[in-house]
Amino acid sequence: MIEENLLRTADALRRLALNEQAKAYVMKDPWLTRVARQVADRYVAGEKLSDAIKRAANISKRGYRTTIDFMGESTRDEEAANEALQEFLNLTQEITTQNLQCSISLDLSHIGSVVNYDLGLKNAAILAEVTNKAGIEMMISMEGFNRVDDILLIHGTLCETFTHVGVTVQARLHRTRQDLPILLKRPGRIRLVKGAYDTPTDIAFARDSKELYTVYDEYAELLLTSGHLCSIATHDWDRLKNAEQIIKHQDAPPNYIFEFLSGLGDEQAQVMLKNGHLVQEYIVYGLEWWLYVCNRIAEDPSRLFQAVIDAVQ
Repeated sequence: MIEENLLRTADALRRLALNEQAKAYVMKDPWLTRVARQVADRYVAGEKLSDAIKRAANISKRGYRTTIDFMGESTRDEEAANEALQEFLNLTQEITTQNLQCSISLDLSHIGSVVNYDLGLKNAAILAEVTNKAGIEMMISMEGFNRVDDILLIHGTLCETFTHVGVTVQARLHRTRQDLPILLKRPGRIRLVKGAYDTPTDIAFARDSKELYTVYDEYAELLLTSGHLCSIATHDWDRLKNAEQIIKHQDAPPNYIFEFLSGLGDEQAQVMLKNGHLVQEYIVYGLEWWLYVCNRIAEDPSRLFQAVIDAVQ
């Protein structure tokens, strides 16, 4: 009964993550904002660029690579999208100034793809040009299932000019079986995740299902044996062990990174690093942390207990 209630609560959190009215209500109430921010502190570096840079510098001292994401998606007007682009340009400059081994991650809808496709492509191309000159990898994150077509189309257009722009794929989506062979023909890293978004069951595998585990392992093997740059992004011990077994039989130079979310997967990251693998920590910062934090908690219902503890501290 407890497990069933936790799963129901997790589903409710996923819906809450997309509820802009609920988000606005929390943000208008000082007490609710303070409590929610205490929960968010576990997963978010801070609200300012300097917070993220400081976190990245500290993580780098432990031997990890880092990627930084200025949080936000579903930007609804051009001015806000352009402001987000400028923040990513500032982030690129700061990474260069601090000489960090760090990439940039972003949602295309944060820089305009929801306002209109052309704006999203234009701003993505500007950022790709700047990061390319700086020698910084640019990773496009995945979003809800209804945005996949535009994301992959923009990525494909960028790949006609640039070789450093990567993209994320969700193992949960049935369409990934057709998307992956296409992406393997493009340059740029492919990040493999299970998929956190609330998605209809007719187009995606159920969360924590045997089918999802099987297909994640299948895609991980395809990526790891392809020679293509890839990121195995999961905290699942069984998935990590399976990937390690595949890597042991590889003679080619390493083409992969194991990627973990900042504030989560600390033990897994330490073990992977100790075992001789490249490890990367995903850092987020900014004011738009509502969706991100709700999804992180919903991914593992047991995190609800930790969230309650964080909220009352």
